[in-house]
Amino acid sequence: MYKPFSLAGKVIVVTGGTGIIGKSFVEGIAEAGGTVGILGRNRKVAEERASKINLNGGKAIALCADVTNKNDLNNAKKLMLDMYGKIDGLVNAAGGNIPEAIIEKDQDIFNLNANTLKKVMDVNLWGTIMSTQIFGDAIARNGGGSIINISSMAAKRVVSKVLGYSMAKASVDCFTKWFALEMSRRHGDAIRINAIAPGFFLTEQNRKLLTGANGTITERGNTILNLTPFKRFGDPDELKGTLVWLLSDASQFVTGTTIDVDGGFIVNSGV
Repeated sequence: MYKPFSLAGKVIVVTGGTGIIGKSFVEGIAEAGGTVGILGRNRKVAEERASKINLNGGKAIALCADVTNKNDLNNAKKLMLDMYGKIDGLVNAAGGNIPEAIIEKDQDIFNLNANTLKKVMDVNLWGTIMSTQIFGDAIARNGGGSIINISSMAAKRVVSKVLGYSMAKASVDCFTKWFALEMSRRHGDAIRINAIAPGFFLTEQNRKLLTGANGTITERGNTILNLTPFKRFGDPDELKGTLVWLLSDASQFVTGTTIDVDGGFIVNSGV
């Protein structure tokens, strides 16, 4: 029986697979029957997650790599191809903000630290582009597949303090649309690229901005919750459905679009 939402037989790489949201992504792919390459800088975490999936009857491999390092990515691609013979999909989940790039209220905005802003741009934007170049080439050589980028609410609305992250994610949105068009011109409907824009989820990068040391919600966190119709932060597992849909054959006529998974944040005018 035809199962359009199944990922059985598909081999998918997840960058940022050692992060909090990355954990839900690799688990969601494995649960849908896909084989997953868990790519991240933390080898120990990648191996632990791969081992858990394999012990539960799935197929996974740890890939230790930095998405800003071309040699790392090429080595990871070779390992995937040597192990599984093909790559059908890519999830560009590596990214996030860094504490040094957070711009506080009392900071001189005419004396911003360009190096830290560039560092955030490098991992979120160039890490996405470089991973797409390297793994996307393998997808094309395999006859096609699906690529998913990770956008953000900060790409669509002004969010204070996170300038570098906002610029990077807005650029990811532009890249997603541009690359979708160019791939269709070269490969027809064989390769699709879309993005998921999560709302506010508690991750290691934003936890200190949204919660205090004792777990209480900060003023910034409460502002976000007041603007989110569902009145809560998202659970990373709530991204699985959208992810599997975009990777699967069920979304064969979808490309160049961004799906918001945000509890209604982006549509709320506040009125």
